[in-house]
Amino acid sequence: MATPLSPAEQALREAALDYHRAPTRGKISVTPTKPLSNQRDLSLAYSPGVAYACLAIEEDPSLAHEYTSRGNLVGVVTNGTAVLGLGDIGPLAGKPVMEGKGCLFKKFAGIDVFDIELAERDPDKLVEIVAALEPTLGGVNLEDIKAPECFYIEKKLRERMNIPVFHDDQHGTAIISSAALLNGLELVGKQIGDVKLAVSGAGAAAIACLDVMVGLGVKRENIFVCDSKGVIHAEREDTLSGKLDESKHRYCQKTDARTLADVVKDADVFLGCSAPGVLSVEMVVSMASKPIILALANPEPEIRPELAKAARPDCIIATGRSDYPNQVNNVLCFPYIFRGALDCGATKITEAMKLACVREIAALAKAEASDEVAAAYQGKELSFGPDYIIPTPFDVRLILRIAPAVAQAAAESGVATRPIADLEAYRQSLSRFVYQTGMFMRPVFAAAKAFHQKQAARVVYAEGEDERVLRAVQVVLDEGLARPILVGRPEVVKMRIERAGLRLLVGRDFDICDPENDPRFREYWETYRGLMGREGVTPEVAKAAVRRSNTLISTIMLRRGEADAMVCGLVGRYDSHLDHVRNVIGRKPGARTMAAMNALMLDQHTLFITDTFVNEEPSAEELADIALMAAAEVQRFGVPPKVAFVSHSNFGSSTRPAAQRMRAAHTLFRERAPAGVESDGEMQGDAALSETVRRGYLPETTLSGSANLLVLPNLDAANILFNVLKMTGGHGVTVGPMLLGAARPVHILTPSATVRRIVNMTALAVADAAEAADHRAQAR
Repeated sequence: MATPLSPAEQALREAALDYHRAPTRGKISVTPTKPLSNQRDLSLAYSPGVAYACLAIEEDPSLAHEYTSRGNLVGVVTNGTAVLGLGDIGPLAGKPVMEGKGCLFKKFAGIDVFDIELAERDPDKLVEIVAALEPTLGGVNLEDIKAPECFYIEKKLRERMNIPVFHDDQHGTAIISSAALLNGLELVGKQIGDVKLAVSGAGAAAIACLDVMVGLGVKRENIFVCDSKGVIHAEREDTLSGKLDESKHRYCQKTDARTLADVVKDADVFLGCSAPGVLSVEMVVSMASKPIILALANPEPEIRPELAKAARPDCIIATGRSDYPNQVNNVLCFPYIFRGALDCGATKITEAMKLACVREIAALAKAEASDEVAAAYQGKELSFGPDYIIPTPFDVRLILRIAPAVAQAAAESGVATRPIADLEAYRQSLSRFVYQTGMFMRPVFAAAKAFHQKQAARVVYAEGEDERVLRAVQVVLDEGLARPILVGRPEVVKMRIERAGLRLLVGRDFDICDPENDPRFREYWETYRGLMGREGVTPEVAKAAVRRSNTLISTIMLRRGEADAMVCGLVGRYDSHLDHVRNVIGRKPGARTMAAMNALMLDQHTLFITDTFVNEEPSAEELADIALMAAAEVQRFGVPPKVAFVSHSNFGSSTRPAAQRMRAAHTLFRERAPAGVESDGEMQGDAALSETVRRGYLPETTLSGSANLLVLPNLDAANILFNVLKMTGGHGVTVGPMLLGAARPVHILTPSATVRRIVNMTALAVADAAEAADHRAQAR
């Protein structure tokens, strides 16, 4: 009879079932990557056009990588004989797990997955079935197949197939636990070749762990393994009779030890891939000094961390659980090792590729926590030490480090059919899986880096005490984008840097302006009073204003030439920051107004929308100017602007004032725009994004393809459209707001800004400064 569920377990059960049931049944789907919107699309996707792709592949099979999804497709294959901690529940019951695995592949590395559940228990037949799928798949991830059959199945498939085959239960656990071992040994000051290793469990995961650890330098004669019958030793009946499985035989020892307690005594390392509670407190006490405990039984480990720590405060412990530090989680590995293997066309996953993965994971644990990690694990100390020897699954840098290392190792092992010549360019391309804005921002980052290399680009951050700014500053420095200036109280900044575990030092990495005690205070308030003296600002009012507003201080620094660019807006109302920018910085020569523009990364489009924050009801003249400034800013991203003046009207279908205003704005824009900038209007939103719809209204339209810059009639329309698209189609990923028309490079963000958005806007501000410097040089 099943054990009754607790109220908490019952609530979890109901939530999990509802998650899998609604709004769409299951967790994965197949989505077309090409349009199928008309007869021509259909003729290209299927008959007759598809025949040309088929014939090309028949002539040269390697072209399957170019013309099909095979090069980005992994089969997650199981027969359901060892599903998680549920055991032999069969392939159908294991399907939710395989779908979940597919989600992880897609989420973390952009890899497509077919989950394949096979009702076959015979290892040889299973090999035949999977091997026959090679034309379909770019790689095979074997999952939840029981030992010892899994060893045989993987071995035979590796021999027969010319695509990567990887049993994650074995090798994923082995890679992560080995990285933990390397870092643990570094912390306790022991050499890997000297340690004694005691092991509980001799299944697929345990043996794979040992194989990798031996590859890293653990000596085989120092490894003592226990299975369900006790220590694997030379005098055991199954050893003498030749019945001991080959995978266990290579770790068979000549020893008098017979129990786990015997081998754990004086051991430097314990590795558990077995059962809950098998490692007692007494055993832990008997271990050598500063022991490392890898208790990987899941969901209940061989010993709970609190028990191990109470018995041996000097121990370092890792488990498979997410509610304790040092989680050995296979998602740290499998998406990225496949990413690297697929991208270089590897025919196998070699030991060298696995060891490269181990070393990169170990190295990443020593780096400071990224902003995404800090956000996911708020309140936790995530710096290298006994409670942080393995990176967290949400560390987005994993793919940037592991995939290139795996691809390089594949090439050096001779198994890469498409070796990657430029690994740095490949690493940069992987940022598309890390930050959805990564590829889009590349030209801006390149311009910012180039300018900063020529002369230090000083960027002042008004909210210098904000932890998001501090984390962004760390990235800005690591990327070589700028020299930061923080406006904030030094003691607060220092405390928050330490709390975040960042590597920042005032003076060395950034400069600081203390709003409560800066020697330039008199100069600042006098500058402000000089600008605003005829606006009712007395000396006392000027002093109070400068004391009160970090944004005002930042604008004064920018105006005085003490900074080259400025970022603000993380605290308070947009309009409050804008007032200071207007009063102190002002408009650039020739600009009638300032405006704001946001960029959105959608599934099918990258759209720029203006004016999202500044002008409530701009005139036709102002709209034309806004469009000109926005088009120039779009070009900074390496994107040719295609401008649509959006309205409720299509090319004169309405005579209402709003439609006439947009029509007049487009006419003015056409008169002033540089040659080659495409535009049209006024038009409705669907016509802006579809040339077919647009030509239905006006065959001679002056805009080709889909517009990428939408000029809206007023602030309400622009802001509403931007925020709706941000949440419904852009997954909340935007760049901006970008302030247009200011006399100096300054951008006003919003309180919802993420660290990545601050970094992006820093790069854009520096790129703006670079352009301004070029204009000044040309004018001289």
